[in-house]
Amino acid sequence: MARRTAVAWAALGPLLWGCALALQGGMLYPRESPSRQRKELDGLWSFRADFSHNRRRGFEEQWYRRPLRESGPTLDMPVPSSFNDISQDWRLWDFVGWVWYEREVILPERWTQDLSTRVVLRIGSAHAYAIVWVNGVDTLEHEGGYLPFEADISNLVQVGPLSSQLRITIAINNTLTPTTLPPGTIQYLTDTSKYPKGYFVQNVYFDFFNYAGLQRSVLLYTTPTACIDDITVTTGVEHDSGLVNYQISVKGSNLFELEVRLLDAENKLMANGTGTQGQLKVPGARLWWPYLMHERPAYLYSLEVRLTAQTSLGPVSDFYTLPVGIRTVNVTKSQFLINGKPFYFHGVNKHEDADIRGKGFDWPLLVKDFNLLRWLGANAFRTSHYPYAEEVLQMCDRYGIVVIDECPGVGLELPQFFNNVSLQNHMRVMEEVVRRDKNHPAVVMWSVANEPASHLESAGYYLKMVIAHTKALDPSRPVTFVTRSNYAADKGAPYVDVICVNSYYSWYNDFGHLELIQRQLTTQFENWYKTYQKPIIQSEYGAEAIVGFHQDPPLMFTEEYQKSLLEQYHVVLDQKRRKYVVGELIWNFADFMTEQSPTRVLGNKKGVFTRQRQPKSAAFLLRERYWKILTCNINSPETPNMIKGHE
Repeated sequence: MARRTAVAWAALGPLLWGCALALQGGMLYPRESPSRQRKELDGLWSFRADFSHNRRRGFEEQWYRRPLRESGPTLDMPVPSSFNDISQDWRLWDFVGWVWYEREVILPERWTQDLSTRVVLRIGSAHAYAIVWVNGVDTLEHEGGYLPFEADISNLVQVGPLSSQLRITIAINNTLTPTTLPPGTIQYLTDTSKYPKGYFVQNVYFDFFNYAGLQRSVLLYTTPTACIDDITVTTGVEHDSGLVNYQISVKGSNLFELEVRLLDAENKLMANGTGTQGQLKVPGARLWWPYLMHERPAYLYSLEVRLTAQTSLGPVSDFYTLPVGIRTVNVTKSQFLINGKPFYFHGVNKHEDADIRGKGFDWPLLVKDFNLLRWLGANAFRTSHYPYAEEVLQMCDRYGIVVIDECPGVGLELPQFFNNVSLQNHMRVMEEVVRRDKNHPAVVMWSVANEPASHLESAGYYLKMVIAHTKALDPSRPVTFVTRSNYAADKGAPYVDVICVNSYYSWYNDFGHLELIQRQLTTQFENWYKTYQKPIIQSEYGAEAIVGFHQDPPLMFTEEYQKSLLEQYHVVLDQKRRKYVVGELIWNFADFMTEQSPTRVLGNKKGVFTRQRQPKSAAFLLRERYWKILTCNINSPETPNMIKGHE
């Protein structure tokens, strides 16, 4: 059955790829090559928050027209990082409004003098609305955090003797509104006996801190004026051969030739082609397998693309190399298949969150997290509740960690959030997510939302449209959203490929009654499966534990209670994973910061690791469980030998 499915997919692969909704413009990760250079602008930037009453002083005084230091006092602000935890100024911690960043840069002479060179400014993310000026010229605007945006600034840096001196100014507003993603509301508190005139607060409808700023790298990179704009790859398997379907777009010239080569990990040529689209066939292909599902997981090929183009300034060449993993993904009514074999998600939900840096990207933290994932025996995570940095997905490709890639569709709790403006914005965000992440073999499913109010009729139509749009963008992957609604009332569930359910039995209801979990969880699974006949993932479950709190018999917030609650869930998961439950993702990998409230003690403590990445008792329980699941995986005969090396 699995072999027939894989062959059928291979036959449909080029058809599906040809039917995908065309995206306008590419967002290739900036990689250096013989024709491309990059200059990272990480480090200290000048920073100033606009504390004025209307938060508009920076625009009224046009801070972008001259160096920011001339507008008033500035701070040193590290990039990437969230600005909230860096300063001792308490006003910045939960500041809402416009903040201003600035960096002065000296460009290499060739970048400013060679008119056949194209210079691009790229911002990895700016949460949540950003306006960018280069030397005082309005250059770029972008709505939405967590995703990259860029602009060709060649005409601003190739204009004269002073063009090598560059001043980049970025204004960022973290205000959330009913039409942003995630949404929020601004509440003005008008009782002047309690609050100053004009006092307001930002209301959010999600349980993590709304960190903001330049949280990922800012960089400049170059390409030739005629360049490779985008590459789309889908893969399949036909008998023992791998299939790599490619589509390439070019900008800057209509007179060009494309050469495509596929190299293995030892740089041996496996297949080659020409033109903007085609199919490469790889006899005896090594497939991309998840971590611990194969003795050599996460095998990556390199797709080398060479462009030769004619321009008004003469011939130019461009080179780009894209890592490619050959694998298939399919869903039946009771299984999730990778390369035709049943795959069971045993992993975590995460957050981009850590002390001081907030959501700022940090390589040491990322590598530590991946070492902990491998130690746990975890093979998957969901990017709860927003797309993570591109470098995270690159690590997943390299290590074989499977990803459910989620957009920032979190906090969709109020009826007014399901409006036409929000719908169009949500679909645009999904376009950006797919455009950025479509070529990662680790990404096996898109998630369009987390815990929306999917019992509402308006939510049903809204989710139907977003899911259909996502499927049109990428027909090669299943699509889901994560629900906490009742199975009988959920209006969005009919449109997903996999049911993802969050539940917190004996935590948010029936507090402390661990004896009820098995009954309630069994009922949950049976009701969902009977109604929809689709595979189910327990996409969140867990309990808070404050490290060092102990009590026996177990009481809430102790390490013993967290561990006991997980054990009760695991009894039922073991029964159902042999039938139609295809995954379990603990909430959460590590403790993380939230808004202040009487129910949160310095953030959410549901992590099996502390915010500093130290294990609680539950981490050892989870490790024992995940490695035990692997030994029971009859589809991986290599597993016992691999496990022996980790004991």
